[in-house]
Amino acid sequence: MDIAENAALVVVDVQKGFEEVDFWGTRNNPAADDNIAALIDAWQSAGRPVVFVRHDSVQAGSPLREGYEGNGFKEYVEQRRGKGGGAELLVTKSVNSAFLGAPDLGAWLRAAGIGQLVLAGIQTNMCVETTARMGGNLGYEVVVPLDATYTFDLEGPFGWRQSADELARASAVSLHGGGFARVVTTEEVLAGG
Repeated sequence: MDIAENAALVVVDVQKGFEEVDFWGTRNNPAADDNIAALIDAWQSAGRPVVFVRHDSVQAGSPLREGYEGNGFKEYVEQRRGKGGGAELLVTKSVNSAFLGAPDLGAWLRAAGIGQLVLAGIQTNMCVETTARMGGNLGYEVVVPLDATYTFDLEGPFGWRQSADELARASAVSLHGGGFARVVTTEEVLAGG
């Protein structure tokens, strides 16, 4: 796998609020945080650009709402911010796609001549998938190391319920099979960089 020298790592919503198990329920992929940290370390040591995305929920009671402790980045992410040799950007958003936040992610990527994105973070089937789909639609080459993402069990219409693993697999199939992104492993990304 070829990772471009200026590929941007986009770290999506790795926030303390996602640790509130009573709110979110059962998650999958317990190794995701280690994989996200490894990707940030690799990008920063190589001087590649890193984008940190934070979800500022406008929903009352959300663990990700502004002004609440859960809105902050998880400690391992916060400790790494500002430590890389490459460009760094903080994007805040209140919707699923990092392309609809502030400042304008697409404008920043275009100005830097970046055409490849590696997406990691939370939740696989929500903000990671939405950002990947939009990135693919906008013409970026999007890579998603699935094991550097996680999500939670979810109930939908008609009483249908999907486990976190089922949702992650469905996202992977939709993104990869639908041509929005290439879904790989963290190891493949690190080996290709």
